[in-house]
Amino acid sequence: MRVFAAMAACAAIAGCQQQMGVQPRYKPLAKSDYFADGLSARQPVAGTLPQGRIELDPLYVPGTSNTFPLPLTPELLARGRERYNIFCTPCHGQIGDGNGFIPTRGFRRPPTFHSDRLRNAPVGHFFDVVTNGFGAMPDYASQIPPRDRWAIIAYIRALQLSQSVPAARLSAEERANLGQENAAK
Repeated sequence: MRVFAAMAACAAIAGCQQQMGVQPRYKPLAKSDYFADGLSARQPVAGTLPQGRIELDPLYVPGTSNTFPLPLTPELLARGRERYNIFCTPCHGQIGDGNGFIPTRGFRRPPTFHSDRLRNAPVGHFFDVVTNGFGAMPDYASQIPPRDRWAIIAYIRALQLSQSVPAARLSAEERANLGQENAAK
């Protein structure tokens, strides 16, 4: 009885036909009666990029470039601060000094953004690191869209300025306030 059941199952399977294997299709660049323009090849959706071709994206800037592709606005900096606090603060800390809570758990400490090397690095370097990762830092390309990466980079530049403004560039009132804050500590 089992042999008969097995033979019946094999016969039923052999009778099945894969419908996807015989569906109608066009040869590349063949004429089509289906589409109004008469072409079988379709244009990509506007704004799409071929996979692996980030350099075609207008927000892509090579690592050696110091060109910022977006206008620096208060809204961009606010978005950068928000995204920085979500993605960067755990390792890099609130002020970008590398003293986040992740290094206190035994992981490698990231570099401070306030070193001369990173203060003088082109903005393209930061974009490249956030996009592709570097050292112990993973890449964030799939988690942070390009516009948000630039917002984060703008905020990093603001952090760098906030920690390295020469006293000579401050007004007398700002210098007096700075003295009061230091005395309060």
